[in-house]
Amino acid sequence: MKLFKHNIGEHNGKTLIEKAWDLQYKLEAKKDRIGKGKYGRVLKMARKPTNEEFIKTSKITGAGILLIGGLGFLIFLLAKQVAPWIAEQLGLL
Repeated sequence: MKLFKHNIGEHNGKTLIEKAWDLQYKLEAKKDRIGKGKYGRVLKMARKPTNEEFIKTSKITGAGILLIGGLGFLIFLLAKQVAPWIAEQLGLL
């Protein structure tokens, strides 16, 4: 169905309007498939956490970040301070 006499940018015999409708149908089909794949059950069961759950999760996550950061800093100190001292004691430097 042609809506305009002169179709500027017409490709494959489709007008801009037809291409827009094709895109619309593809997007709606993708939207309809959400929740039917591997993770569909999880998405259907998911809900917004309560304030208490959110605070607990935030505290645990923050503690984990601090723990991993502290461990990384400890490794940094060992590499910069202790390793050269050990190498000096062994006569490697």
